[in-house]
Amino acid sequence: MEKASPLQLRIFDLNCWAIRYLSKLRQERVELIGDVLNQEGFDLALLQEVWSEKDYWELKKKLCTRYPSSHYFKSGVIGSGLCIFSRHQILDTFLYQYSVNGYPYMFQHGDWFGGKSVGLVVLKIQGIVFNVYVTHLHAEYCREKDAYLPHRVVQAWELGQFIQHTSKGADVVLLGGDLNMHPEDVGVRLLRGWVGLRDSFIAAEKVSVSTRVSSYEMNKNRKGMLVLTHSLIKGCEDGSTLVPANCFTSKNELHCYPQGIRIDYILYKGFSQYEVRCNSHETTTGTAPNKDIPYSDHEAVMATLTVAKTQTDELNHPTVDPALVDILNEARMEVRVGLHSAERQQYSCGRMAVLAVLLLLMQGAIGLTSIFGGTLQQPFPKFSFSLLSLLAVLVLLISAVLYLFHTIEVKMLQGTEEQMRLGLQTLQDKLSSG
Repeated sequence: MEKASPLQLRIFDLNCWAIRYLSKLRQERVELIGDVLNQEGFDLALLQEVWSEKDYWELKKKLCTRYPSSHYFKSGVIGSGLCIFSRHQILDTFLYQYSVNGYPYMFQHGDWFGGKSVGLVVLKIQGIVFNVYVTHLHAEYCREKDAYLPHRVVQAWELGQFIQHTSKGADVVLLGGDLNMHPEDVGVRLLRGWVGLRDSFIAAEKVSVSTRVSSYEMNKNRKGMLVLTHSLIKGCEDGSTLVPANCFTSKNELHCYPQGIRIDYILYKGFSQYEVRCNSHETTTGTAPNKDIPYSDHEAVMATLTVAKTQTDELNHPTVDPALVDILNEARMEVRVGLHSAERQQYSCGRMAVLAVLLLLMQGAIGLTSIFGGTLQQPFPKFSFSLLSLLAVLVLLISAVLYLFHTIEVKMLQGTEEQMRLGLQTLQDKLSSG
């Protein structure tokens, strides 16, 4: 019986940096992104930071011939910024918004208003069911004093849990997005170790080491199937997607990383009947062809994957890596740090609200005394009294709202810490049972 030929997919991932009124040359760059997607003809385009729905509809109109199926994920105040363009029909979609996502009073960062989420689309290509995920995690504004690290770790955990619980009927899982984490950060290690996702850059790098002399090589897999593996890594040698050469990239952000950093990823996983290989991994470098501007302040990531059926009915039972215990413990520790910080802020807001109530009560007592306590030798300062009362009410309202916000944050962090504890216990039981 003739074996089915392997399926090859080309995937494009880019943080478009398309913030309306703020991003430089936004409309020109969105036009360039549409042009490159039309010219290259990828199977999937996973885009982030398309904050304007108008930009999405412009892209949809431009790409309707090459990518007849697409979806825009809406969440938060200004939207998730996530969208997917596909050459193949989208069968189903779903959006999960992360439980913690920064703070609403940090206006200068704005992540909370974006409603950071993970979007899922389901595709069926040549009988193979694909769960395709696109996401954008909370930004890292200061690596030395990263106040958002616990939130980002929680988001990475929820992303992993979401993938595990929604991919049970899938044959292949694909994840693309701006994770805002370096390759060895605990969140990325959690996705690779806990969920079992493979990094396209690392996978392509491993294969390209053995094909350094020749760019093309015919390899036999364990079932004797011949697979063409065009194993190349193009662009930055370390896969960096934030590079100093990009004119839109903040140079202060990269002063400790002169070669750039890698925070955009394409990750994948094949289930028991399917084997997925990364044939090539590429990143853009510099400006768009024949233009003097790049597509975004991030470099695009492009990967070519081959999906082949293993022709076996045996289920894969991957061994449990003992190092995963350390990864989970490290992630749990970061969540605890965030929990203690949230509890302190909750206490401070509660104390401020109580002080505001006491101030209002004291003012009320003074006001009643002035009314019923007889004549005053000096006129009652109504304006100052009213201004102080208004200030106390404002402090009370703001403190109460922030107290409720941090109470929710504490609950979410406590819940995640408990989930990690149970996961760690299950993992240790598997290791002890051999």
